[in-house]
Amino acid sequence: MRYLPTSDPIRQRMLADLGLNSIDELFSHIPEYCRLQRPLNIPKGQAEADIIRFFRAAAAENAPGFTSFVGAGAYHHFRPTHVDTLISRGEWFTAYTPYQPEISQGTLQSIFEFQTMICQLTGQDVANAGMYDGSTALHEACMMAARVTGRSGMVVARSIHPQYRQVLRTLTRYRDFPTTEVGFGTDGRIDVAALRAAVNSGTAAVAVQSPNFFGNLEDWEQAAEIAHGAGALLIAVITDPVSLGLLPPPEAADIVAMELQGFGIPVGFGGPYAGIIASRDKFVRSLPGRLVGEARDSEGRRGFVLTLSTREQHIRREKATSNICTNQALCALMASIFMATYGKQGLRELAEQNLAKAAYAASAFTAAGAEVLFPSPRFHEFVVRLKRPLAASKSALKKAKLIAGLPLNEHYPELGEALLVCVTEIITREDIDRLVAAL
Repeated sequence: MRYLPTSDPIRQRMLADLGLNSIDELFSHIPEYCRLQRPLNIPKGQAEADIIRFFRAAAAENAPGFTSFVGAGAYHHFRPTHVDTLISRGEWFTAYTPYQPEISQGTLQSIFEFQTMICQLTGQDVANAGMYDGSTALHEACMMAARVTGRSGMVVARSIHPQYRQVLRTLTRYRDFPTTEVGFGTDGRIDVAALRAAVNSGTAAVAVQSPNFFGNLEDWEQAAEIAHGAGALLIAVITDPVSLGLLPPPEAADIVAMELQGFGIPVGFGGPYAGIIASRDKFVRSLPGRLVGEARDSEGRRGFVLTLSTREQHIRREKATSNICTNQALCALMASIFMATYGKQGLRELAEQNLAKAAYAASAFTAAGAEVLFPSPRFHEFVVRLKRPLAASKSALKKAKLIAGLPLNEHYPELGEALLVCVTEIITREDIDRLVAAL
């Protein structure tokens, strides 16, 4: 009865009011072959202690104690313990959306400060209060560019995260948004000549990721010059915000689509994460989602309110700028606490550790005779071409408790037996040496 609030007598009264005698009569309009004629194939209920034992045993199968070199959009960074402590405070357990500022000042202030820090980090004028994740942020940035320019063509670098591009293809499949993918050169960066040839008067936006999927740094200024030369906008895609602790912000971009998971949000088997879109102030009316702004009450006291809410929950659906953005405020709060904890200098030192450790790992692979692809400047990921299939090293990796990285043969078969390796600050020199030896 804990999960079924209606008792048998109540259900019988409901059926009687409907002129029915049984549940079977209620669903008689559904064909027999569509109805399940047996109990659900799930185990019987267990005592709480038994369930705890079951999940502990299941968790033990998740390779405990293994060191992971997998990045590719989901990054293992150190999470200060007070992040979870602070987000668990009762002040944050507010409504889904802070419609009423009188009772939502805590949530509104945290979002306002979040937006402010994101603008400082990205070099943009305004940031929204959250998207589902980085991949849907890219799609929304493309739709935003189409609204701003009145065009529909999209030019997307093939060095953008493959799953981001897949989400973009899925969400634009039945819309008139022709998308052209531009390949990469021998340095692992976008092919500039091909980019110039692809951009034309029908292009709404050029989307480029930096650091790109291979970990290499792209030239924002050059990409912006090409896009703006044809009247298009530049969308800067960022999958790990930690990189902005060291790298220049994408000030040349018109729109930034970024994933914030690296800022204190646990990897969590795929989510929930938090994406954002930041842009120039002149595009604010085309920005999806909502914005929190500062206001004054009748007595002149500082307060916070929703100042722009162009979601379908707030305005007529046909006028909404988006219908897939949502309140990721709790994840955004994690990112805010992370940014405030590290501060400007701390973020720089964190990014420098990532840069240095990845450089050591790349040099260690090279010294061991492996081929490290794409010599252009990189952040904390790089591509290694293996001398033998990764499966041949499976037993050695398991014995050393290592998860080597992400094989690229599915997404970039032309690279051969290549592995995307990510090294963050939590990886030690000993871990790197063990990985090189195992492979």
